[in-house]
Amino acid sequence: MLITLCYLYLWARWGRRPAALVLSTVRQLRTSRCSFTFCGAAARPGDARVCLSRGGRVFCVGESQSIDNLNKWVLFLVSPFVLEAEHIAFVTESIWEQGDSLQRPTSAETLVKWSDCCLPLACRPGDPYQVIAEASVDDFSRLGVAFMEDRLRMENGLVPQKIVSVYLQDSALQELADQASCGRAAALLPRADLSPETEPTLDGKDSSEASGDGTSEPSSEPTGDSEPAGDSDPHGLTEHLHLHLSSCHECLELESSTIESVKFASAEDIPELPYDASGGPQAASNGLSQERAGRRGNAVGKAPNILLYVGSSQDAPDQLQQVQALLADCVDTDRYLLYPLPEDSARRDPWLDHCVLLVIATRKPIPEDVHQKFTAYLAQGGKVLSLSSSFLLGDLRMTCKAALQSTVQNLVFSKAGGGDLRLSALSSGCVYKDSPEEILGPDRLQGHLENEDKDRVIVQVPFGDCGGEAILCQVHLELPPSSSVVQTQEEFNLLKSSNVSRYEVLKEILDALGLSCGTQQAPALTPLHLLTVAEEIRGPFMQWLGRRVDPGGVIKSSKLALKFVSSYTPEVEITPSSVPVVTDTEAFSSEHFNLEIYRQNLQTQRLGKIILFAEVTTTTMSLLDGLMFEMPQEMGLIAIAGRQTQGKGRGPNAWLSPLGCALSTVLLSIPLRSHLGQRIPFVQHLMSLAIVEAVRSIPEYQDINLRVKWPNDIYYGDLMKIGGVLVNSTLMGDTFYILIGFGFNVTNSNPTICINDLIEEYNRQHGTELKPLRADYVIARAVTLLERLIDTFQDKGPDGVLPLYYKYWVHSGQQVRLGKAEGPQVWIVGLDDSGYLQVHQDGGEVVTVHPDGNSFDMLRNLVLPKRW
Repeated sequence: MLITLCYLYLWARWGRRPAALVLSTVRQLRTSRCSFTFCGAAARPGDARVCLSRGGRVFCVGESQSIDNLNKWVLFLVSPFVLEAEHIAFVTESIWEQGDSLQRPTSAETLVKWSDCCLPLACRPGDPYQVIAEASVDDFSRLGVAFMEDRLRMENGLVPQKIVSVYLQDSALQELADQASCGRAAALLPRADLSPETEPTLDGKDSSEASGDGTSEPSSEPTGDSEPAGDSDPHGLTEHLHLHLSSCHECLELESSTIESVKFASAEDIPELPYDASGGPQAASNGLSQERAGRRGNAVGKAPNILLYVGSSQDAPDQLQQVQALLADCVDTDRYLLYPLPEDSARRDPWLDHCVLLVIATRKPIPEDVHQKFTAYLAQGGKVLSLSSSFLLGDLRMTCKAALQSTVQNLVFSKAGGGDLRLSALSSGCVYKDSPEEILGPDRLQGHLENEDKDRVIVQVPFGDCGGEAILCQVHLELPPSSSVVQTQEEFNLLKSSNVSRYEVLKEILDALGLSCGTQQAPALTPLHLLTVAEEIRGPFMQWLGRRVDPGGVIKSSKLALKFVSSYTPEVEITPSSVPVVTDTEAFSSEHFNLEIYRQNLQTQRLGKIILFAEVTTTTMSLLDGLMFEMPQEMGLIAIAGRQTQGKGRGPNAWLSPLGCALSTVLLSIPLRSHLGQRIPFVQHLMSLAIVEAVRSIPEYQDINLRVKWPNDIYYGDLMKIGGVLVNSTLMGDTFYILIGFGFNVTNSNPTICINDLIEEYNRQHGTELKPLRADYVIARAVTLLERLIDTFQDKGPDGVLPLYYKYWVHSGQQVRLGKAEGPQVWIVGLDDSGYLQVHQDGGEVVTVHPDGNSFDMLRNLVLPKRW
């Protein structure tokens, strides 16, 4: 008992002494150019004087360390750069965490984030990973004390091993200032999935290249002349305090010892005593000043982590992948990193300080110790999104209704500040009860089912005094409509129709939790590649091209200039009005366009033989403008893109063109005095029909529910648009020169639906194993079928193609209203001889509706006048 009392007494007397000792030492000796080092006892410099030891770590004072050359360091952008007069420059050396071998602080100890206490200046990747930073005397002392007590945390698996103050000579300071003015920047801490050997430096070289010989220079060795430490005696700073229990010899011995002795004063099982982070004479210095925080910004330079907890991996093997893909579609992935948080890591690892959002998406019960970690994270200001999980807070309760489980329900989602959004959503079967009043205010997100009980399924719950907040949801926003939980075709259709609204709700939730869901920057434009399906047409085309280009190899049109070059170098500028075209095909390769697949499936006499392909372009409709009027008909020209940044729709409309969408413009020349030349509106119908037939004519794919919608759309059933067609025609002499632009979703499931979604759903409903399709494959088949349909139309007129068109169109026997909801009700009859829509009113005549003045609104069953 006596030794325990002595332990408690010494803790009371010494509990705040480490901070005071370190701070007073640094303050008194800072101007003497001494070097202050926090390190392992075995690693301390041999001539250093120890001021404090604790466990295996020491705080010591030694000779000055100076840095005058930053050639081997990657500099950070710090603009304007100011090394404040009262600040200390120092180097932190860290190693990569090795599993569970490291000692971790108890939950009662207060962790200190390295990045909250200093401003980084430069780093040198390697092992150890070294970072130069600056901090005030108070913050430097705080870092050192946290290091001594194993409470200091860095990001992405780095563990600090040593902190040593350094003197930055004038030449080094000037180099930092010069680099800051030039705008050079680097990320401070490496990503957790990069090893030290492959950590990139600013110039893209390995750390071994950046360091010259591949080794890391130890920062504890002097690199300049040392200066005297002055007359101060570090040992004199530990002024001995007389003990009142003078009869206790153990205490007298402990007092003259170090803090290490206090911790192990007794062999009894004495619990760890809490560290008083608010105590000490300089407690106010623990936080960053507003000025420093504003100047520092995100000094660490790493994207904040979004952690995904789905329980143990064996419980939900697909859940993590689904949630990860969902969030990647919603948030700006240039700003956030998505990491799984396994159950063991949730218990063990110090993840709380490295997480901007915790997403809980497991239907399994959450273990009590893990739940406590989650609430501790919220208590310190964390943000939580719970997706159909059992996670609850405070007085909030949850009850399950079997009738709702895994059923599609109507959801009313109320945005913060007002405004409702209605959509179909898959219910988990659970609803929230006993909602505290503070979560029902108009400034908070809410969601309820549109049923008799108005069951509450989305709540926004504040937590603690530090800004913690959780949004809890009991509809499966995390599951795509193609999930195996969805049982029927009707439910799939309802959920897919609401898929855009599902993403809107998710983005509203993430925005309320402080995340950025803004539109990502448009990708950079890429050069065009000139490709041909057969070598025998390449030679004649190049000869024709040689007669058309100017001396600089350029063909200009009213929209853009194409500069034909044998190869592309990054120095060549690409703009919306000037695009290089690479004619050498030897080195061509693309993840999004396989020339061989296109060749094998293009079975045409004229169309699509010469290809202009771009990974990223503004719009394919502009690429052929300068070539279209003089091209020989046997050299069919087509432009194909992996992605468009300015996709065109009808009138002023834009067409979203993400990766996975088949994007193309094909050139036609149609004689005026031909069947099709006299009925040019049919061109868009033939292209729409060719796209649908390109899929449904594949053996075993005939029941994939693709359809045509008047005047120029491709639909999934009559539910939602999956693609569209745009036609621009120019009459010169007796020939129509026509550009047909078309785009349709092949592999991109979001934001609406794609062909491969329909195939996957068909396989699930019918037990088949139809393979997904590629965009290049479908484009080749569509162009092939377009040529066949044109030939049939030229031979037989409309009657040659209308039976097939009506087989796939969505309007058979449909009733609509003309003009407005109260307008006259009419029946859709079909297409007239020119390709326009015909409608019939009971007791009236057949009326033709022209596509240039009207559009058919599938959602409201109206034929409405267009207003551009």
